[in-house]
Amino acid sequence: MITPEHFPLVYLASRSPRRVELLKQIGIHCEILPADIDETPHMNELPTDYVMRLARQKAEAALQNVLVKAKPLPVIAADTTVELDGIVLSKPENDTEAKQMLQTLSGRTHQVHTAVSLAWRGKIEVILSSTYVEMMALNTVQIDAYIQSGEPQDKAGSYGIQGLAGAWIKHIEGSYTGVMGLPVYETASLLRAHGLTVI
Repeated sequence: MITPEHFPLVYLASRSPRRVELLKQIGIHCEILPADIDETPHMNELPTDYVMRLARQKAEAALQNVLVKAKPLPVIAADTTVELDGIVLSKPENDTEAKQMLQTLSGRTHQVHTAVSLAWRGKIEVILSSTYVEMMALNTVQIDAYIQSGEPQDKAGSYGIQGLAGAWIKHIEGSYTGVMGLPVYETASLLRAHGLTVI
């Protein structure tokens, strides 16, 4: 029988409470080890290349932390971005930018890319989850009310599917947890491949 004390422990290179909860869902405990990096896209960088690069760089940054050197544990890092017409919609700088993003996404289908990286025993592996998300047409009242809720802050594309904006999502094709910020299937696959979980 697998009991909680036998569940794996990893470092999570993220402050996201959603990612913590998703790891718990698959029986993974974590210590938070934020990795602050420059998230500026490179010139002509594809959205998928961008998100995979950031996931890798976050893992690399976390590996430099003295805690990792003192107590070596696997490091999980992830990055999520929204793509529409080949353009990256990152986290909004302010309410005006959030409103512009939501107006752009309104009534259209976009993609959400989440890359997950695992750093363990001298190697870093990165896996990508991409999901198509169809959002209903939004009016100004809906957008303004959502912005007033504060939810768009610190979210790629200015919305979170697990919150109020979930009422706007007509259809997804792919990973719901990937849209949340950590695709549990891909994450578990990485961990299983290294014998870090039996789930």
